[in-house]
Amino acid sequence: MRFILALLCAVSLCAASSCQPQTEPAQAPAKPAAPVIPGPDLATLTDSTAPAQLLEYGRQHPGSEVLVRTRLGNIRVKLYDDTPIHKANFLLLARKGVFDETMFNRVVKGFAIQGGQTSNARTIRLRRYRLPPEFRPEHFHKKGALGMARYDDEQNPGRLSSNTDFYFVIGEKLTPDQSKAMAGRKLSPAQLKAYADIGGTPSLDGQYTVFGEIIEGLDVAERISQEPVDPYKWPLKDITLKVEVVK
Repeated sequence: MRFILALLCAVSLCAASSCQPQTEPAQAPAKPAAPVIPGPDLATLTDSTAPAQLLEYGRQHPGSEVLVRTRLGNIRVKLYDDTPIHKANFLLLARKGVFDETMFNRVVKGFAIQGGQTSNARTIRLRRYRLPPEFRPEHFHKKGALGMARYDDEQNPGRLSSNTDFYFVIGEKLTPDQSKAMAGRKLSPAQLKAYADIGGTPSLDGQYTVFGEIIEGLDVAERISQEPVDPYKWPLKDITLKVEVVK
C-alpha cells in the first residue's frame, strides 16, 4: 500500500510540473521581405542626374494613367507622352509610394488644388531634385490640367519643376479677351473656347509644365477646391492621397 501511494504521488507530480517533456519554444514566422520597387534610388537623384535616369525608367516601365484616391472621391488622370521626364517622375513616385504619404496641402478656390506635401516626417528617403521644364504650346492650363509646381523663382531662372509638388487646375470661365490678356501668349481658337466653356488659369501658361489632365473625377477636384482652409490655404480637414498606376 505504501508503494502504491508513493507511485500515485509521483504520477501526480509528474503531471503538474517537471515530468512533462521539454519542447523548444515556437519561433515566430519570418516577415516576408518588402517587394523591391524598380527604378532609380530617390535618395541619390539630383538636378543633373534625374533627367537621364527618369527617361530610362520611363522606357523600361511605361504607364499612361493613374488613379488619385481621396476621401472625397477618385480622380483618374491621363499622363502625356510628350512630357516624358515629368511623366516618368510621376509614375516612379506613385509606384514607390511617395504620394501615399502626402496630401492636398494648398487649396485655392477658383484657382488650383496642390498636393505632394506632408505634415509628418517621410518614411521614404527622398532627395529634393528638380525637373527641367517641358513646355508644350498645346498643353495649357484648362480646368483639370495636371501641372508641376516650382519654387525659389529668383534662384530658378530655368523654371525647373518640383519633383513632388503637383497641382490640378480649377480656374474660372473667361471671355476670349480675358484669356488673351492673362495668357501673355498666342492662344489657339480651341484653347480660347476651352477657357470660355470650362475655365482655367491662362496666366500659368508657359510658366509651369502641364503633363497630364483629369479624364474622370473633375467633380471630385471641384469638391476638394471647396474645402474649408486655414489662412495658409491648408485644408482644415486633411485630404490624404493614394496614387495608383492603373494603365
